[in-house]
Amino acid sequence: MTAPARSSPAASNAAVRFDDVAVRFVTRRKTTDAVAGVTLDVAPGEFVSVLGPSGCGKSTLLKVAAGLVRPFRGSAQLLGRTVTSPQREIGFVFQRAALLEWRSTRGNILLQAEMRNMDRREAERRADALMELTGLRGFENAYPHELSGGMQQRVSLCRALLHRPPVLLMDEPFGALDALTREQMNVELRRIWRETGTSVLFVTHSIPEAFYLANRVVLMTARPGKIAEIFLVDLPTERNYAQTMSSSALADLGERARTLLGASYHTE
Repeated sequence: MTAPARSSPAASNAAVRFDDVAVRFVTRRKTTDAVAGVTLDVAPGEFVSVLGPSGCGKSTLLKVAAGLVRPFRGSAQLLGRTVTSPQREIGFVFQRAALLEWRSTRGNILLQAEMRNMDRREAERRADALMELTGLRGFENAYPHELSGGMQQRVSLCRALLHRPPVLLMDEPFGALDALTREQMNVELRRIWRETGTSVLFVTHSIPEAFYLANRVVLMTARPGKIAEIFLVDLPTERNYAQTMSSSALADLGERARTLLGASYHTE
């Protein structure tokens, strides 16, 4: 099932809103239009995946929402406020965990608390709860080199969630993981999202991952990125990974997305 490209489920109450956002990068040698006229709303508690070819502006959109890149046209709003500078309310998870090698799991998670001057005791209680939620119990004192790639990303996710952000931005967080670990992280992320109620804007190259995780999938064109189509993911709220991946509903959604993206699109 698809919706019009400018579909807005809760425009007046959006967690994240892009209003005709266009981004242009100018250097001495050239001018590059990265994003062209994107209008999109992410409702509170919604999980939206953004899917498209390399260089189409997916990651740029996340940076606009985070206040790290300013559009030359249009605007972004976060929780009803126009974004004009880096935003403290969000959580951001990157493709690489970017952990500090000299800090333990607990120390890396609590780095967020130190940067935000959070109450230490409350931050420690929150860190303990998140480590329990993500299966890191028993690895509190482990250092990054002692953790697998998937476990490192769990630490990164805990760090991003420590301050209870209403919005979580995720930029291909599982792209560097092996297939089995990626599957496990997909299952864990969907469970964590449902338990926390955080609004998620998730960038990926993987068609199956995008549809498994999300309520809606935004399909972008090649650069300059525009919204080609928005898919409403009509799958059960409770999603068994193996059953979902083998379902005809997911196959139909994936085939439609591949047709729009082109046969040469790299899916992982």
